[in-house]
Amino acid sequence: MSLRVRLVIAFALVAIGTAGVIALATPFVIDRGFAQIGLDGGAATPGPGHGAGGGQGPGAGAGPGAGGQRLAEIRQTMIVTIALVAGGAALVASLLGVVAARRLTRPIRDLERAATAVADGDLAVRSGLADRTDELGDLGRSFDAMAGELARGEAERRQFTQDAVHELRTPITVIEATTSAVLDGVYPHDDEHLRTVRDQARLLTRIVDDLRTISLAEGGRLELRRDPVDVGELVESAARDFEVRARDAGVTVAVEPPPSASTVLADADRVRQVLAAILDNAVRHTPPGGRITLATGEATRPAMVRIAIRDTGSGIAKDDLPYVFDRLYQADPARDRRTGSSGLGLAIVRALVEAHGGRVGADTAPGGGALVWLELPRA
Repeated sequence: MSLRVRLVIAFALVAIGTAGVIALATPFVIDRGFAQIGLDGGAATPGPGHGAGGGQGPGAGAGPGAGGQRLAEIRQTMIVTIALVAGGAALVASLLGVVAARRLTRPIRDLERAATAVADGDLAVRSGLADRTDELGDLGRSFDAMAGELARGEAERRQFTQDAVHELRTPITVIEATTSAVLDGVYPHDDEHLRTVRDQARLLTRIVDDLRTISLAEGGRLELRRDPVDVGELVESAARDFEVRARDAGVTVAVEPPPSASTVLADADRVRQVLAAILDNAVRHTPPGGRITLATGEATRPAMVRIAIRDTGSGIAKDDLPYVFDRLYQADPARDRRTGSSGLGLAIVRALVEAHGGRVGADTAPGGGALVWLELPRA
């Protein structure tokens, strides 16, 4: 049974019940009224000929029976009249209940149609209740916000699928073209072209592994072995791992002494992976003669520890800052694929940091260059 029918029935039952109570109470109320004024069904009204001595003159009125009959008729008429009024009131109340039920259920029907449309895949539909100031307006605004999030999520999913296909297609195309050229005799059967195939196969493997890591982390299914870890040691270890590569690129990697000893509750291997991805990005975007600095300090929240990585590279454009941690996002669409980057490094950083219950962000470093920071829960 629909809500509108239930409301109509409820209004009608209230109206009928009210009318019934009035009808049942009417005889009792009338009888009490007659009793209070000293009249009853058997009393007689003295005629104009009755005197103080009880004699009868020519103007004597009707007897007691006539007066009682008249009172009974008046009583019956009043009961019928009140019953008719009560019935009419019940009918009007029922009609008003139908109108009220229709008005009350109309926004609910609109919301039902919108929900059905969203379920069928039309994520652009809205409830139309956002302008209301009552509880239904709150419900409509919540529904519209949900539909908007679903629409954005669907758009991001489609964009990610397109980007992933593009990223996977590039190394596959290189492998297919190289092997075909070798088989057709265009390229010789030498190690150089075998290395090309191997490098592109490794890139494919890295893209697949990175996508899997992000999926597990964002889905809350990534296993983390959390233990108390000294942040200073983690930072020093990450800097040592990149010393050779940074030196080959003409870049200096330095570590600022931490203001105090800090320990975080984290998976040390995953944090090293995070720092390696940020440092890899910094080395690739810092020109020869530049500098990368790792620093540890207090976070904006007492329960967190912050690690910041600054470089003196080209920095991050203001328009790109909100998207640098998105999957497969590249500020430069024409980046060189020969770097071996999967385009997922910073996306993995965000996924792993958030899996630890932390936060990550990026900004332009003072004096130019990029600043990437992350905060992890203090042990």
